[in-house]
Amino acid sequence: MDDDMEGGNLGPFQDRPRTFPSMKSKAYAPWIFRVLMRINSRILLLLLLVCFGAIFYIGASTSPIIVFVFSVCIISFFVSIYLTKWVLAKDEGPPEMSEISDAIRDGAEGFFRTQYGTISKMALLLGLVILGIYLFRTITPQQEASGLGRATSAYITVAAFLFGALCSGVAGYVGMWVSVRANVRVSSAARRSAREALQIAVRAGGFSALVVVGMAVMGVAILYAILYVWFRVDSTGTMKATDLPLLLVGYGFGASFVALFAQLGGGIYTKAADVGADLVGKVEQGIPEDDPRNPAVIADLVGDNVGDCAARGADLFESIAAEIISAMILGGTMAQRCKIEDPSGFILFPLVVHSFDLVVSSVGIFSIRNKRDSGVIGTIEDPMRTLEKGYSVTIFLAVLTFGLSTRWLLYTEQAPSAWLNFALCGLVGIVTAYVFVWISKYYTDYKYEPVRTLALASSTGHGTNIIAGVSLGLESTALPVLVISLAIVSAFWLGRTSGLTDEAGNPTGGLFGTAVATMGMLSTAAYVLTMDMFGPIADNAGGIVEMSQQPESVREITDVLDAVGNTTKATTKGFAIGSAALASFLLFSAYMDEVAAFAQESFKQVDIAIPEVFVGGLLGSMLIFLFSAWACAAVGRTAQEVVNEVRRQFIERPGIMDYKEKPDYGRCVSIVASASLREMIKPGALAIISPTVVGFLFRILGYYTGHPLLGAKVVASMLMFATVSGILMALFLNTAGGAWDNAKKYIETGALGGKGSDTHKAAVTGDTVGDPFKDTAGPSLHVLIKMLATITLVMAPIFL
Repeated sequence: MDDDMEGGNLGPFQDRPRTFPSMKSKAYAPWIFRVLMRINSRILLLLLLVCFGAIFYIGASTSPIIVFVFSVCIISFFVSIYLTKWVLAKDEGPPEMSEISDAIRDGAEGFFRTQYGTISKMALLLGLVILGIYLFRTITPQQEASGLGRATSAYITVAAFLFGALCSGVAGYVGMWVSVRANVRVSSAARRSAREALQIAVRAGGFSALVVVGMAVMGVAILYAILYVWFRVDSTGTMKATDLPLLLVGYGFGASFVALFAQLGGGIYTKAADVGADLVGKVEQGIPEDDPRNPAVIADLVGDNVGDCAARGADLFESIAAEIISAMILGGTMAQRCKIEDPSGFILFPLVVHSFDLVVSSVGIFSIRNKRDSGVIGTIEDPMRTLEKGYSVTIFLAVLTFGLSTRWLLYTEQAPSAWLNFALCGLVGIVTAYVFVWISKYYTDYKYEPVRTLALASSTGHGTNIIAGVSLGLESTALPVLVISLAIVSAFWLGRTSGLTDEAGNPTGGLFGTAVATMGMLSTAAYVLTMDMFGPIADNAGGIVEMSQQPESVREITDVLDAVGNTTKATTKGFAIGSAALASFLLFSAYMDEVAAFAQESFKQVDIAIPEVFVGGLLGSMLIFLFSAWACAAVGRTAQEVVNEVRRQFIERPGIMDYKEKPDYGRCVSIVASASLREMIKPGALAIISPTVVGFLFRILGYYTGHPLLGAKVVASMLMFATVSGILMALFLNTAGGAWDNAKKYIETGALGGKGSDTHKAAVTGDTVGDPFKDTAGPSLHVLIKMLATITLVMAPIFL
């Protein structure tokens, strides 16, 4: 093999050198996993039994509903263990595939260690800031009556914040852990059967999805149960169950904090490497994507794991946690206003819905089975159609279980038919999720007109490609906004007409109906995350096949899976944006309720005709644009470093193109790793500091002008405008980026001149422009929207 390298043999793929430089470093796992692995298996089993026993004891002391939630989550963890063993039992293929996979794994785990080390330090610092704020803030009369002092409230909030951050970090690690081990197994399976490769990728993504969703539900349930038992809730002279969910807000903020920085750092990493690799490799040198001669190829493949898997795991964890907590707050508030005798059903309903999500999504994942096929692309079933069948099964079961959940938990003698209205709210959410997925697919899948029109625009040059992509992204915002608007109004109306009224006879179920619709939208979240995780795993598999120089027929299979993965990633991002819009609306409503509780006066409207309040809205919109600009600029600056490094290696090592010299992959990995950690700080800090500073400054202004609620009103306006602007911007960025990517993929199938043509080069330019849109700024925006809502909820007392 070394002789071939020296001779620069450029024969068929089987004669080309397949050596790959070992980048293997010391294996890394988070300290908690390292500690567990050192414990004797019998002792570890005993400890697990003790932990499970304690969990169920606390759950039994709280509510039978909590016991049900704990049971389902633990069963789902065992299902995920089965999926792990099933995936890891598959072969890794020839040695050259394993060598490439090892390098990707070590690069991803090394970056994860450094990135999350930085995030953990920032989380500890922010925890101290929150502690200081809460020690000097006011408390509500309800909290004072229940004996909850400032110090206790402060310590609980900080502990919940750190617990949420820890769980989010573990969720991110789980997402990355499975992807870096499944990619090579998908590559190996592609040598035999496209259907087998699809099944492995889906089940690997399913493992991560079940763990992430299970952890989000389990974390909130454990925290709720511990606080319930600790405060002896609903006993004489103690806290009421309806006030307890407000203490969980810190958990959602911790999850949002980690998700934002994980998405920023991972997005900058993956897209800077991708842009650098494409601009020099594809455009300047004319070599294929993931060609082993490209010095940036390993950094690109590592980025798929840290940007699309680890970050997306933390992202969805945060989405579910924030939605559960906001819905629990609104459910408790409504139950209190309606004087419902047992409010536990309305408070714990979100936990049950997501427990059923684990069940129905597991069925959907297992419905994708391996069937014999010839392995020839033209004779196999479309992978997208297979995934859609699994999604259809999941949605059907979700409708049934959602109806069962509403009848079980939301039935009340005061309004016997209310549960049916709320079941319809859930159906609105489920339909909204399905429509969102379909809209995103229409605008990003190259089977449909928009992407094909974009590909055709590439035939007339780079400029027309960019114009067509921008116009497509702008157009794609219309339908989702109409769907979200219809969903919010429908769900609010259904909740309002449910028959639940307060003491004065006013209907009170509107906001909770919207909360139920949001839960319906996320009732298939585990399967949606499975489809999302499928994308980067398939992408990595294609890279391993290309780098190990397998036959063209194998690469054709992975190309098809990769193109489908691009579509699933785009559709799940659209799903995430829709759920973020509804969840932010809930968090905004919870914020207004909390302000009213602290201020002891009504706070139901925000008048934007007040100049200061209007300025708050402008600042919120500006924040979205500035954040997006900084995120895209970060990718651009880092990509420039990668481009310069790749060009330098091609100039200084001319033998790379003839397989006579090996590229220095490690140098590109080092560049993007250090740059992404440096670049993620500024936009992340902007998101955290802005609402706090604005609210505090206008609070001071309001104090001197005789408007005590001015700070709270300005922050409310800022949050509203930021949510609206952020949703539109995220839709534009995600859809345009996904469409540019799949237009390139469509041309690479042989259309409009195929690979290497001028049309293809123009499409590569469009894909390069879209990379920071769809994988850095876009995904970070919908995390930003929810984090703004959670931080305002946590910091609300300092605005008064």
